[in-house]
Amino acid sequence: MKLLDLSYPIGNDIQIHPLDSPTILLQEKYLERDSFNLFRLETGLHTGTHIDAPMHLTENKKFINDYDLNRFCGSAVLIDVRGQNIIEYKEDFNSLIKENCIVLFYTGHDSKYGSKDYFTNHPVIDVELAEFLVSRKIKMTGFDLPSPDNEPYPVHKLLLENDIMIIENLTNLENLIDKEFEIYAFPLNIKSDSSISRVAAKMLE
Repeated sequence: MKLLDLSYPIGNDIQIHPLDSPTILLQEKYLERDSFNLFRLETGLHTGTHIDAPMHLTENKKFINDYDLNRFCGSAVLIDVRGQNIIEYKEDFNSLIKENCIVLFYTGHDSKYGSKDYFTNHPVIDVELAEFLVSRKIKMTGFDLPSPDNEPYPVHKLLLENDIMIIENLTNLENLIDKEFEIYAFPLNIKSDSSISRVAAKMLE
């Protein structure tokens, strides 16, 4: 079984949103001194590759760990939308995007990860496309972006109000072009609106 990691590693140098607190990964115990190694992690749950659940921007009261794990895995499709600042609905999406699937959008914006532009100047999803995803009753959608929209976050709200999870800050999506794959993107078993996640693609070819 071949798995492709689509996540950013978590460490003290991980890029965070300008308004978020820094991530701290600290080794507190050392084998040679304490007879064991032990690390402590302090991080926001929207750091790095993570999943937004409906509680994030709606009145939904379900924590992310209240959802069945099957919501976070399954058949997936990659949509190549490189070069588009506003990603709009296209008719060929009708044949590509199936009900109950996971839809990933590859913009190429992850090439700017680590730069100031990554969070401040990124492509966005058109509301009409978000409405189409809702009509298709997909499980989850993901992006190599820090967000599929900007404040006041109409796309976020539309997707989350319709119980569609959002994966942000994906990477390595170029390796999924023209491939058949499944996605496994499990959150932590945590009572929160969101969760950092180790997202992987299982290649089917």
